[in-house]
Amino acid sequence: MTDFQLVDPRGWECDLQSVYAAYMGHFQVHSIPWHERSWGIFFESFEAFLTFQWPVITVTDCDTGRAHIVIRMGSIGAFLKMIKTRFGETLSMVDNILRVSPFETSQRHLRTISDYAGYKKLHATLPAAVLAALKVRVRNGEPRAIQEIWEARDKTFLAIDFEWSERNSSTCLEWGYAAVRCGHLETLGTWPPDPESHYRRGHYIVAEYVDKIQNKYCPNFPWAYAYGESQVLPRAKLPLLIQATISSLLSPDSETVANNLVLVAHGISGDLKRLEEMKIKIPHNVLMIDTAIYEQKLFNTGQRGAMQDLSGKPRDQRSILSLMNLLKSLGVDIQCTMHNSGNDAMMSLLALQLLLDPANTRVPTSKGANGRVGRSPNWNPAGVPSIAFMPTSSMAHQLGIIPSYSPSISSRRSPDEYLDQEFGVANKGLGFPSLNDGSRRSSPLLAQHEGRTRLRVSSGGSPHDLVNRMSGLAVKNGPYTP
Repeated sequence: MTDFQLVDPRGWECDLQSVYAAYMGHFQVHSIPWHERSWGIFFESFEAFLTFQWPVITVTDCDTGRAHIVIRMGSIGAFLKMIKTRFGETLSMVDNILRVSPFETSQRHLRTISDYAGYKKLHATLPAAVLAALKVRVRNGEPRAIQEIWEARDKTFLAIDFEWSERNSSTCLEWGYAAVRCGHLETLGTWPPDPESHYRRGHYIVAEYVDKIQNKYCPNFPWAYAYGESQVLPRAKLPLLIQATISSLLSPDSETVANNLVLVAHGISGDLKRLEEMKIKIPHNVLMIDTAIYEQKLFNTGQRGAMQDLSGKPRDQRSILSLMNLLKSLGVDIQCTMHNSGNDAMMSLLALQLLLDPANTRVPTSKGANGRVGRSPNWNPAGVPSIAFMPTSSMAHQLGIIPSYSPSISSRRSPDEYLDQEFGVANKGLGFPSLNDGSRRSSPLLAQHEGRTRLRVSSGGSPHDLVNRMSGLAVKNGPYTP
């Protein structure tokens, strides 16, 4: 096992231990006295079977997610040829060997197993292979993997959202989170989680930037948090607070076991970049769910039924739903202001739970002056939802949703930075003025900056009026690449 060689996992599909078990069963069924044959020394034990020196790799199965030590079918043929050459007898190929469909596509480390000690050592690495594959499967939105995590009822799901400056993506204006501790609720005998009472949530505004930096193309609304009181804090304290919040929900890092924490976001790549810039420590065994990718996989596998855009055209499989349209497709009548990081985090976690368990999830009701959320009275779970979705640029004209005018799009910014989670479009170049809804909260930290705060012109009306005017727009957008 000292030589290092990489091989393509395609064709490595026979579980090694099952080959030995299959031949022992074959001898029993056909009454073959293997113990009286000269070649029987290879079947006296699994350790004796390994002395043939089997070339092996480790893979995980696409269907079950379990890890296996596998060999090629050609290795079994070489074993049978050795029996015929050395002992002059012919063994037939058995057909009840466990077959595996490798999940991995990259090259794998080839090893040669010739004794049980080597097999045992390699077998000890299988849990790490399972974890590595599980992280990829969950990040890619594989429905079965995510459903199994939810049904285990032992994880904590933490949804996060940042609002950052359009001019400088490293300038974070707000941060919000919502978390549900499924293991704790299961211990108390409470299931499923009730979003209104079981979601731990918070919203934080950076004092140095509030009312000084206002996004123009995709406006943010820091004072419109609908699920509690926003807290204003200094910029230097935000990473400390985020790290403490995440640390309070973590289990220890491990090479073989998934963390108790599952990180959730809608378009998670941008949020991960902000965490990295702040040097927030995330254990490598934390699973990460992108609700946009997860919903797309559900649709592509037929688990969301037929969907169409507002013009009646069928939804393209490459399209990504914005957070607002995802909630609409689930029958949620949401009137809280989006692009507030606290509201977006709350809605992301709610969307995930509705995708996982729509029948048993109770949508939260009235949340006070800043917004309410509930089931739409016209929602029909059996109907075909009409939604505005984000097609790829090649499909846009075919679907007829691009107007004759198209605002200019800066090539210097990535699609992630302009992902409009509310309408599924990027409001570039529209020049919306900043919003002042009169709901600003006072704090000692903010008071230091009041004298230097420049007054801004109100857009007129409430945040909901502005949202209603924006909702009718359809703007050209490139493909979303998480």
